[in-house]
Amino acid sequence: MDLYGTWHLVETIGHDGSGGPGPRPFGAEPFGVLCFTPNNRMICALCNNAEHLSEDDSPREYASYGGHFVFDGQVLTTRVDIASDPERLGTDQVRQVHFDGDKMTLIPPVRQFKGKTQGRTLIWEKLG
Repeated sequence: MDLYGTWHLVETIGHDGSGGPGPRPFGAEPFGVLCFTPNNRMICALCNNAEHLSEDDSPREYASYGGHFVFDGQVLTTRVDIASDPERLGTDQVRQVHFDGDKMTLIPPVRQFKGKTQGRTLIWEKLG
């Protein structure tokens, strides 16, 4: 499948450090847009799109980043030069990539998030 174009987020799956179920990234109503250009630039924005957030007044989860990318057919690596989180600037964001029909699955490495080990799977569908 051709990576270039605009994709929208259709599903997120979370798991803990041992592979068991974990909280859904970006909540029950995740929203995201991902664009890849033919000159190998990308930009991604993700958020919790729920009208009403949890009662604990936690902030709405949001992340965005972009940069030059390299894709070898299985691994997507983006050298970040714009980001909502300044700690990402200059880093390589690496994602395993799988295609299934018109959907693309991106799997980042397991990470520490809010003091817990977390894995994420993001499933995208190409627009147009």
